Amino acid sequence: MLLQKTLAAPIKTVGIGLHSGLKSTLTIKPAPINTGIQFIRIDTPEPVVIPADALAVCDSRLASVIEKDGIKVSTVEHLLSACSGLGIDNAFVEVDCEEIPIMDGSAASFLFLIESAGVVTQSAPRNFMVIRKSVEVREGDKLARLEPFFGFKLDFTIDFKHPAVDKTGQRFIVDFAEHGYRSEIGRARTFGFAHEVEALREIGLARGGSLDNAIVLDEHRILNNEELRYDDEFVRHKILDAVGDLYLVGYPIVGAYIAEKSGHALNNLLLRKLLADPQSYSIETFTEQKAPAAYLMDNEIPAI
Repeated sequence: MLLQKTLAAPIKTVGIGLHSGLKSTLTIKPAPINTGIQFIRIDTPEPVVIPADALAVCDSRLASVIEKDGIKVSTVEHLLSACSGLGIDNAFVEVDCEEIPIMDGSAASFLFLIESAGVVTQSAPRNFMVIRKSVEVREGDKLARLEPFFGFKLDFTIDFKHPAVDKTGQRFIVDFAEHGYRSEIGRARTFGFAHEVEALREIGLARGGSLDNAIVLDEHRILNNEELRYDDEFVRHKILDAVGDLYLVGYPIVGAYIAEKSGHALNNLLLRKLLADPQSYSIETFTEQKAPAAYLMDNEIPAI
């Protein structure tokens, strides 16, 4: 039987919020079986627990933001992506401000932290959300779809019409039965365009963005001195985001995700449509002999 997992010990780090620009202290702690991933604001008069839940998403402008009783935690997708990639089912995530620190703009720092703490198996079966029929949402020329597939595969296409992006791959497909999350997805950094920064900062976004935590592009080129980590890092980061957004459904997904120009908002609409139709999915457990190969890879991810 595939079993649930949590951290072996607490782990702590400090960073800057990508959008708020505020210093953020993050502590990830082990949690009991069937807890899920729970974010806890510890800077409030009483701690506020906000479960990672697609229905708790209150804002999806350039990040996934969850909320409970007016208290928010922003930019949860990269940490959730790392938890999904390492098969973490249960964890308490304590944070002392409204935003999870951006670290280097990828999931690599969170992967390092979790693995430094250690991962332990718990005494309860792992529950999976198995997609039973296709669910799709569209918005203009944007598309996000989940469909039946015995594994976990993502197929993402982007189209930014920018010289530096056009030189890279615009489509990437990853099947986690064949490729490790950490080696193929986890190091892909977020990206943004210099000409949009002032407008974003006026609405309270991107205040902590820099060349240290994002790939930044002007009208023609990449401004960072560092080379791209992957030839197609832009589309791979969109997959990293999608893995985190999909983990807000509360379970690892057995199915295929197909997207064209999707983002946090459309990903959340997709999950809400899925959850609104109980016939589109089932919750199941698997023995190791009958489990999708994608979920037997958790401890076999190649090192960075």
